Amino acid sequence: MGAHILVIDQGTTSTRSVLFDDQARRVAIGQVEFPQHYPAHGWVEHDVEDIWRDTLATAREAIAKSGVAVADVGAIGITNQRETAVVWDRETGEAIHRAIVWQDRRGAAHCARLRADGAEALIRARTGLLIDPYFSATKIAWILDNVAGARARAERGELAFGTIDSFLLWRLTGGKVHATDVTNASRTMLFDIHRGTWDEELCRLIGVPSAMLPAVHDNAHVYGTTDSALFGAAIPIAGIAGDQQAALFGQACFERGSAKSTYGTGCFMLLNTGAHAVESKHRLLTTPAYRLGGETTYALEGSIFVAGAAVKWLRDGIGIITHASQTNDMATKVENSHGVYMVPAFVGLGAPHWDPDARGSIHGLTLDTTAAHLARAALEAVAYQTLDLAEAMAADGGSRPKILRVDGGMAANDWLCQFLADLTDTAVERPLDLETTARGAAFHAGLATGLWSGLDALAGLWAREQCFEPVMTAEARAPLVAGWHDAVRRTLSDRAAG
Repeated sequence: MGAHILVIDQGTTSTRSVLFDDQARRVAIGQVEFPQHYPAHGWVEHDVEDIWRDTLATAREAIAKSGVAVADVGAIGITNQRETAVVWDRETGEAIHRAIVWQDRRGAAHCARLRADGAEALIRARTGLLIDPYFSATKIAWILDNVAGARARAERGELAFGTIDSFLLWRLTGGKVHATDVTNASRTMLFDIHRGTWDEELCRLIGVPSAMLPAVHDNAHVYGTTDSALFGAAIPIAGIAGDQQAALFGQACFERGSAKSTYGTGCFMLLNTGAHAVESKHRLLTTPAYRLGGETTYALEGSIFVAGAAVKWLRDGIGIITHASQTNDMATKVENSHGVYMVPAFVGLGAPHWDPDARGSIHGLTLDTTAAHLARAALEAVAYQTLDLAEAMAADGGSRPKILRVDGGMAANDWLCQFLADLTDTAVERPLDLETTARGAAFHAGLATGLWSGLDALAGLWAREQCFEPVMTAEARAPLVAGWHDAVRRTLSDRAAG
């Protein structure tokens, strides 16, 4: 078995492939951005032929750059944008419609009907999810109802559904394998996370024929092998995980109470709750974190819609910075935010509020407010929102994180990491490699093929770059948090009044 793992990391705006060695070190990367399609307001689509072309190109590029022989690539892992829905013809392998992306809102009316019919409690209990067009099910139903003849063909078993991982697996194996992993299945609104199976009642309720659905396996599992014509040799495909669960695994958050928070455009925080699927009373999501050997480990998940996007707005929207890295220096030039709070609800507020109609606001402006205060308020907002998630997780019985491991582009900001530690009163650990999503998929593939022996071996491969310990007193923290809560209340009440 080869000593390298090739990971296909298929994201929302780019596809990349990363080759790792047996110490989980990155050896080579190939990456390319691909077009986004916006056919109507609130609609977002991807052409899966773009994704397939880029997958092959970046995988071949990573192998070529590395100088590693294909024979020394022991396995392929896949991690992907979650919830994005693809429906394709089983005979030809061609999609019958562009992929409908996770951001797409065209299923909103269908979701409203489900709520009006009283389905929320059932869906919540079985899937751990809220009813929302974010998830795959209403996207599938829309395709079946809007592509001529599609619903009848699906009923006859002629069409296949999959999230992006499943579609890539189908193509990589030459149409021999139609499967997915438990984390991606759990994001469809059709999967019973407790029984670990597709739910026939939910399929009927939402209008998705179960004949379309892929087989569901553990994350570390040999799904099949690539068509040998693709890379010159057949390579086992041995690990699959949705991007946020892959990041949790890549951060070696294997113990109950461990947590990771990924800071990019938005933020996703996952808390390992062990073998217990904690039912959230505070509008968090209950989700499988990973399944190994048939045993599921669960997590609570909270989503922040805007994190790095607020910094991007400072740069592109109002022009007070020219580069995101400037915010670190600006935040340190002022003693505090001068009572300024930014509630970055540019596209609504995520967990625990789930108010898609809320809009951004800035509170506490005075004549001596400066650009540095606004920059600091934007960074502080990321930490305040993270605190909201941590408190909601604790209130749900999931415990406060013992240690918070951070990754993503914003985690490179030292000031933000320290303020995050102070505000949450939790040690914040930053790894040597901030891009942990691909590493998580590599870990799964390496486990399945025997490159690594178990979770202890994987934990030994994780390396810390820096730990930020909390130094702020409770007395100093309390008024800051109270000011944030007041700003959020004002934002929500303004929306309700409008």
